[in-house]
Formats: sequence, structure tokens, C-alpha cells
Amino acid sequence: MKTLISHATIVNEGQAFLGSLVIENERIADIFEYTAPQGQFDETVDATGCFVLPGVIDDHVHFREPGLTQKADLESESRAAAYGGVTSYFDMPNTVPQTTTLESLEEKFQLAKEKSHVNYSFFFGATNDNTMLFSQLDIHRIPGIKLFMGSSTGNMLVDREDALNEIFCSSPLPLMAHCEDTALINRNMAEAKARYGEDPEVSHHPEIRSEEACFRSTQLAVELATRHHSRLHVAHLTTARELELFGKTPLITAEATVSHLFFSDEDYQTLGARIKCNPAVKTSADRAALRKALTDGRITVIGTDHAPHLLCDKQGGASKAASGMPMIQFSLVTMLELVDAGVLTIERLVELMCHHPAQLFEVRKRGFLRKGYQADLVIVKPHTPWTVTEDVIQSKCKWSPMLGHEYQWQVLHTFCNGHHLYNQGRFDEQSRGEEIAFR
Repeated sequence: MKTLISHATIVNEGQAFLGSLVIENERIADIFEYTAPQGQFDETVDATGCFVLPGVIDDHVHFREPGLTQKADLESESRAAAYGGVTSYFDMPNTVPQTTTLESLEEKFQLAKEKSHVNYSFFFGATNDNTMLFSQLDIHRIPGIKLFMGSSTGNMLVDREDALNEIFCSSPLPLMAHCEDTALINRNMAEAKARYGEDPEVSHHPEIRSEEACFRSTQLAVELATRHHSRLHVAHLTTARELELFGKTPLITAEATVSHLFFSDEDYQTLGARIKCNPAVKTSADRAALRKALTDGRITVIGTDHAPHLLCDKQGGASKAASGMPMIQFSLVTMLELVDAGVLTIERLVELMCHHPAQLFEVRKRGFLRKGYQADLVIVKPHTPWTVTEDVIQSKCKWSPMLGHEYQWQVLHTFCNGHHLYNQGRFDEQSRGEEIAFR
């Protein structure tokens, strides 16, 4: 199978240029500046007026399978990913069962092989007492180890000092940490309930899961990584204060999510618990600081923390409403909206959403438009207005905080491993992605 994508603006490795790209079977066969090659092709895509980008690598998703498939599953969420130009994802371990044993990790790989439309891998979850398994992990199959330094999810909250030191000391892989101080959050919640009742308004969520709770935990993670010379990647930064801890060494990096870059606490008034997530969406000043950090080296990766819930689970306030939102289908077009707003360039977007995740986790042959690399790519078109309606949403939960939002960029085509997976509203339901290889 030989495919020509012609007359596009190709964005890759800090450059944007007019050209064409040839896919042969699963790989990128050639890239041409300014010209289109002659010859016979099985398929030709005229990308005049469009941009060709590497497929997005989302380093942080919760696809809910196994065990929570009433909310989402690997099939539905990987379809949503493909519709949004995301061709690879790393799923988190807080499923049922939790991905904290070698057996549960293998089960996820088998499920994804059967169901996932795009490329996949899975984080292994750290607990207070499973570090003995770290040496048995295949470093070529998984991106890293997920550490919940602020979580009440079963036994995945790692809160013992000896366990934290052992994890930072012994991990053979990058540690990706969720950083919130649980003891402080619990105190804040008790105070909020005493003042406002058993289920405080969701607008109090960023006061309960506060700036201080985030900073304390992130500061501890950075101190531990510095002490043990560990490779640390802190998930979903939300505060200007935390940003002070980053940009000093390539061994310690940070992720920002699309949600925290797009929303602020002012949006609780209109969207309520639909934008409730952990850590909380915070002030417009924090959002502005995160946006600035996209271009000064303190934020290395943009992910989604895609975390679907049934809409009935999102009812209530700061105590009762579930935390998390589905964003993977709209992550790329939302960030392109920030490109239009002058927050970052499209070249920088590609670095943060495609190149850097591949480099950070040492993904093999993905994340760049290079000859010989897997042909994971997305074609997007500007100045093409469309509105998010319920029938557009591919996530199983069938809602989104972006419902009713009008975008100016549209994903027209998604190729995964050279296969034309998504084609202007048409989708190949039978196609499956591949297990991602690392290092």
C-alpha cells in the first residue's frame, strides 16, 4: 500500500514547510519540500490548505478498562483518540484490578491488542509494598511507573517515607507522579464541610485541593528525585508556584493538561462539576502562568488526563461529584485554538504533544515525521468552523465540557501505522493499533 499526501504544510522538528509525504505500508517512505513526487499511488490525499503533523502521543489517559467499563473502554476511547488526531496513548494503572502486578499489566496488553484502534502502552502502578516487582518489568514495553503521592484510590496512595525512598531509589523507569498532599486536602475538606455543609459548591474545589496541597507534594517529589538522581515527570501541574520547581534539570520534567491550559476557576459558574478534576482547575493567573511555561522550558509535555465518568456521577459539588473529564477527542483542536490566540506556535505545539513525549519516554520510531518512522500522522485544516454536538462525541460517556463549543480547526484525517484510520467522518472500525516499543 502506497499513499501520497500532497500540497500540505508539514510541521516537524521546529519547521513548517510546504511539501508532500509518501507512506509505504506502515512507514514514512519519503518527505518532499515544495514538490509532489510522480508515480503510482494506491491512495492520494490532496492536503492543500491543510497542516500535516505527527500523530499526538498522549502520555496520560484513563480508559477505564478493565473493571470500570460502564464509564469508558479501550475501544470507545481509542476511537475518540483517533477522531482527535491522537495515535498513541499511555494508560494509567487505577483500573479494577489496579495495574500493580505483572499479571494485571499483561491482561491490559491483551485487552488492548483485541480492542484498541490506536497505539497503546500502560504505566505500572507503584504501591507501598510492590517495589520488588520493578526489576521484573520489561523496560521495552512500558513508559514508566505511576506514583500517586496524592490519591485515595485503594492502596495506590504511597504515603510512607520508607516506601517513597525505595521507589525513587529503585525505579528502572521514569516515575510519573500525581502530586497532592492528601492530609492537607482532608483537613481542607473537613473545614469546608463545617462551613458550607456536607457537599460544598464545586467552586470550592480549588480551595480544598489547594495550591498549597499541590506545592507541598510536588516539592517533596522534586526533593526525592534530586536526592536519588531519579527520572521524575510530574503530572498535571496546576499552579504558578509549582512551576518554580522546574526547568533546572532534564531529569525532572512536568506535564500540563489541556484542561488546565484552557479552563480557569471562573468556568465553574457555567460548567460546574463538568470541569471538576484532580488536581483542581485553579485561577486565571495560574492558567496564564502555565501557558507562559509552554514556551520557556518549564513545561515539557501536554497531556489530557482523559478521565471519563457517567454524567450521573458528575452531579453534586466538591465532595460528591466525581473528578475527571473526557478531553482526548478535543485536545489537539483546543491547543490549536491557543495557537490562534498567540499562546504558542504550531511548531511548539508539535514539540509538546508529539516530539517531547516520544523523547521523554524513549518511544521507538514514533512522534516525528521522519523517513523510516511509523506513519502516525494527522491532517488538520484551519478556518473550518464546526461545533461540538452530542452526536460528535465518541467517548462512551457521551458528554464533554466542550459541548456547544465552536472550533475553527478540524481534524480531517488520522493515519495510524500507515493505515487511513479516520477519513473526514469515516472510520475503520476493524483497524487495530500496535503495542508501543520503548528504548
